[in-house]
Amino acid sequence: MMFVSLLRFWLKGWIYDLYVAPKHFFTYYGFDWVKPFGEMGMYFLFFGVMLAAIGIALGLFYRWSATLFFLGFTYIELIDKSNYLNHYYFISIVSLLMILLPAHRHFSIDVWRKPSLNRNTTAAWTIGAIRLQLGTVYFFAGIAKLNYDWLFRAMPLKLWLPAHGTIPVVGALLQKTWVAFAFSWFGAIYDLFIPFFLMAKRFRWLAYGAVVSFHVITGWLFQIGMFPYIMILATLVFFSADFHERLLGKLKEWVRYPEIDGNSLSRGIQARWITAVLVLHFFIQWAFPFRYLAYPGDLFWHEQGFRFGWRVMLIEKAGSTFFYAQLPGSDRRIEIRNSDYLTPNQEKMMSTQPDMMLQFAQIIKKDLDEKGYPDAAIFAESYVTLNGSGSRPFIDSNVNLAELSDTWTNKQWIKPFEQ
Repeated sequence: MMFVSLLRFWLKGWIYDLYVAPKHFFTYYGFDWVKPFGEMGMYFLFFGVMLAAIGIALGLFYRWSATLFFLGFTYIELIDKSNYLNHYYFISIVSLLMILLPAHRHFSIDVWRKPSLNRNTTAAWTIGAIRLQLGTVYFFAGIAKLNYDWLFRAMPLKLWLPAHGTIPVVGALLQKTWVAFAFSWFGAIYDLFIPFFLMAKRFRWLAYGAVVSFHVITGWLFQIGMFPYIMILATLVFFSADFHERLLGKLKEWVRYPEIDGNSLSRGIQARWITAVLVLHFFIQWAFPFRYLAYPGDLFWHEQGFRFGWRVMLIEKAGSTFFYAQLPGSDRRIEIRNSDYLTPNQEKMMSTQPDMMLQFAQIIKKDLDEKGYPDAAIFAESYVTLNGSGSRPFIDSNVNLAELSDTWTNKQWIKPFEQ
């Protein structure tokens, strides 16, 4: 699936659009050292990650493939936060887990090359880790939906669904307010409880039917790429060993894979330290989404602590931000043309996210310094609309953003959201 996803990314020209064409990039806090490798370098990087994805699927040099995939894919995602998506984060985390798992110890090219690797059974934690990661994504996405806008205003679905009103048969329904409420409440209930129904043998097939229906519908209505199909296949991990053995049996016949004797995978010292790593991993996974509680105000407005929290499709936000440079000793402010520095997608994302505004101010200041206009003050005037609220002032336009640096402390120059 990831090979297909990356190939699709390549064929659509997104490697060039997102990692070659931009003049500047919005790096993550602490990852300023992550830079694109230039045009040829980025294509080689994607090619390497695609090869690694094939290696994981075939069980070929599995540990190396899993490690290279995790490092390569995560590096790509760290280059520019303009491209942040929850499902990219999910892929990075799962690929990290895959490094730890002995997923190549049965029905793989590694076993075919070295039959002593073969194991007929595996420890429960190896499957449980993936199930727990999937359950974490769903459950935390459900928690994130327990807010006033989602449940009692049907936002942002009340804005998004009518846009599909021209679809034959169901288009008229999608324009109804009650349908937006139904989608909102079903989405929250689905995310909160689907992991538990998938775990229960009695409800598993029914729950999987809901998984397929949910992701097919969301994939059809919204442009979310390969994510629905990745989740549909990934949730098969909740099915029993017998189910997977039947699938593998048919696949072995098709590819004429030889029968290879194997033993059970034993728990040892290695398994125990891996378990300790997993405990730390999931503690971080469960604690990190709640870091937003350290910041006052409306999370959806200021977005401090928003990313990496499984907040999926929760807000409709748009804005316009105008930057001005003021040279020392002058009262005159010169408007900056954002498009001279940023791509349309970067400008769109920057215009609603304060940490990116701060980074953009630093980019402008550095450029003016290099052009012989040192110590310029950079101000911004920003207006943002959130979930149909209408445009509102977003930041204090009298704050010199060039004097500030991005930290995890509260950004007091963000204006409070006014209802």
